[in-house]
Amino acid sequence: MTMRLPTSPGAVPACTMKPALRLLAGLLLPALVPAIAHAAEFDGARLSAWWGVPFAGILLSIALMPLLAPSFWHHHFGKVAAAWALAFLVPFAVVHGLPAAGTQFVHALVAEYIPFIILLTALFTVAGGIHIRGNLHGAPGLNTAILGIGAALASVMGTTGASMLLIRPLVRANDNRVHKAHVVVFFIFIVSNIGGSLTPLGDPPLFLGFLKGVDFFWTLLNILPDTLFCLAVLLALFYVVDRHYYRKEGVLPVDPTPDTRGIRFEGAANFALLAVVVVLVLLSGVWKSELSFDVFGTPVGLPGLVRDAGLIGVTLLSLKLTSPQVHADNQFGWGPMAEVAKLFAGIFLTIVPVIAMLKAGVNGPFGAIVAAVTRPDGQPDPAMYFWATGILSSFLDNAPTYLVFFNTAGGDPAALMTTYASTLAAISAGAVFMGANSYIGNAPNLMVKAIAEDRGVKMPSFFGYMAWSGAILLPLFVLVTFIFFR
Repeated sequence: MTMRLPTSPGAVPACTMKPALRLLAGLLLPALVPAIAHAAEFDGARLSAWWGVPFAGILLSIALMPLLAPSFWHHHFGKVAAAWALAFLVPFAVVHGLPAAGTQFVHALVAEYIPFIILLTALFTVAGGIHIRGNLHGAPGLNTAILGIGAALASVMGTTGASMLLIRPLVRANDNRVHKAHVVVFFIFIVSNIGGSLTPLGDPPLFLGFLKGVDFFWTLLNILPDTLFCLAVLLALFYVVDRHYYRKEGVLPVDPTPDTRGIRFEGAANFALLAVVVVLVLLSGVWKSELSFDVFGTPVGLPGLVRDAGLIGVTLLSLKLTSPQVHADNQFGWGPMAEVAKLFAGIFLTIVPVIAMLKAGVNGPFGAIVAAVTRPDGQPDPAMYFWATGILSSFLDNAPTYLVFFNTAGGDPAALMTTYASTLAAISAGAVFMGANSYIGNAPNLMVKAIAEDRGVKMPSFFGYMAWSGAILLPLFVLVTFIFFR
């Protein structure tokens, strides 16, 4: 059974849009409703590669402007994202008509952006409601254990959630160490990136794959060996490095953090809410229902609606149950989440023509890219997909990069999970693993850096961090290529 929602501008959740996009929606949608009846897909082979400029522009803005114009970016990143989104939408409406532009606008928001942001908000809020109180002593064994626990948690509560939960206790545990930047660097490698590779909850790219139809447990079953190999190597290497520094320098004579009686969790009710998040996401993947709603040409299934409504409920309940003191101790604020929401509104809109052109294959404007990751016999090359996805994920956001190569490989989840399973595994691993190569590869990286620096840790510069990742991660990923993606 198919139900049609009331055709009014209010049918689109405007609270999630950019102010400029809200204005555009208000102008476009009333006029478009009678005409929007066709699918969101269109022929990318007929587009010019110039339609990819807004997408490249917003990603380059994210990569470069925080470095070249930090003050401007801090105050105006939302306007920059809106400008690039309009740079796609307005010309597209002029060339292809208002109905086509309106369809793409609604589809990008309703089918992908809104569910994506709702999940991230729920995980961010639940993790921000848990505070670990007490003072640990950062010896090599304990630090390694914390990183291992964080890696396990990352696939359950997301790399953002696990990072926000553990980075403050880890920094506090090592505040009597002379050199501790390496602890945070390995934390970014392990907890903020590679640990989140096993479920759609772990890292945004995998959740986008889940929204596209990839089974919830597919990544767990297909890249578990790759993940365990990377984590084992990194944890062992970290223990060796940390023990070297610990034996060389010892600890400060006075611990800045006073000892307490044991370690305790505050806001523990959020662990139960985290379990609810897992159940809701898992349920939406296994529950099949013929009931769907048509939102201006975009079908929205009942399982997805129930999941998103439940996640909103979890978010509100977490805010109600968590004491203000816990939020204060965690320095909880909406700034990081607002930044992600604003930037991804632009990303999800500007990526529309890029995905369409990639789906056109070798006959499309990006045929050279498709050919580069394709073997002479026409089959996809998993090693090339691993490195192509990974290199872009190192400097651009890994979520849209995953989408780009998911669609380059055909975009059919059924085929990618079976016939081309090694290719999908390479794309998934490349997007998640290599987000650790730079500070801008994954959202938690910069969040962790900022928190560590606020707590007095002298973190490496942008290129200093890449010296660490280049020396440690790149050789590891070469090994991963030869072992898993030949």
